[in-house]
Amino acid sequence: MSLADSIDLPPAIELKAISKYYPHFQLHDVDLSFEQGTVMGLVGPNGAGKSTLLRIVMGLIGPDSGSVNVLGHAMPSDQLAAKRKIGFVAEDMRLYETETIEFHMDFVKSIFNSWDAEYAKHLLRRLDLNKDQKVKGLSHGQRVKTTLLLSLARRPNLLVFDEPTTGLDPVVRKEVLDEMMSSLQDETHSVIFSSHNTLDVEQISDYITFIYGGRIIESRNKEDFIDGWRRLRLTNMNNIPLPALSNIREMQQSGRLCTLTVNNYEGSISEELTNAGLQINAIERLTLEEIFLANVISAKAANKSAGNEKEVSL
Repeated sequence: MSLADSIDLPPAIELKAISKYYPHFQLHDVDLSFEQGTVMGLVGPNGAGKSTLLRIVMGLIGPDSGSVNVLGHAMPSDQLAAKRKIGFVAEDMRLYETETIEFHMDFVKSIFNSWDAEYAKHLLRRLDLNKDQKVKGLSHGQRVKTTLLLSLARRPNLLVFDEPTTGLDPVVRKEVLDEMMSSLQDETHSVIFSSHNTLDVEQISDYITFIYGGRIIESRNKEDFIDGWRRLRLTNMNNIPLPALSNIREMQQSGRLCTLTVNNYEGSISEELTNAGLQINAIERLTLEEIFLANVISAKAANKSAGNEKEVSL
């Protein structure tokens, strides 16, 4: 049980039946919730709906249907109170090119009374930033670290990161991730972040959500994700039909050799395959990236099947 549960805090984020419609994209009936003091990693390809979802959480856009609550505040009716508790970082955030880092620190301090001056000084040292340097002379990595400092030094209850590590070299990426994790020392602070880098997500997340085509295709805690998937390498000596297992997400066959990727793995699956006359050569765990790819492939196949059924019905 988390600290948030033990003192009955509201969820960090609670989205119910969220939909958003654009001419060439739709976010469909999204339900998403996680408790305070934890990290939610949002994984999906370009155009999947990650940024749209985060903008809705931020109150930058409103959903066409559904309800949004952030830190117990209903959006958009109570968004002013919610936004004062939210810190936002994106790899393409704009800063004033002709002004210094210190100017931006003073500017944010003038707006938010939660600004922690000592913590800001600590972050300057930790992130190897010079407060007197002008933005126009900063590298991409230094700009990201500057926006991270401006957000963290406010001591927000919820941190929203939209692709924060995109384009960063390995050293800077580690610095950014380390500070993200350090911000969670207070167990009532929370993070939701999107990333293409599944290694980042696997490293720091408590919960993981896969999104594809505007829909959430799977969302659960990290341990269940990693532990629930297996790749089974089989030999089908007599070319017998495979058992109809509902949790097969991908199948590859080459002659007598067959590879199955399954979700919600249990020992009974191996037993069923063996009883059917199949030889199991290996049972392997999957990386988070492999799990994501298997989910996407399965979702694509489901969408294609649904589209074919629609064409037939017409």
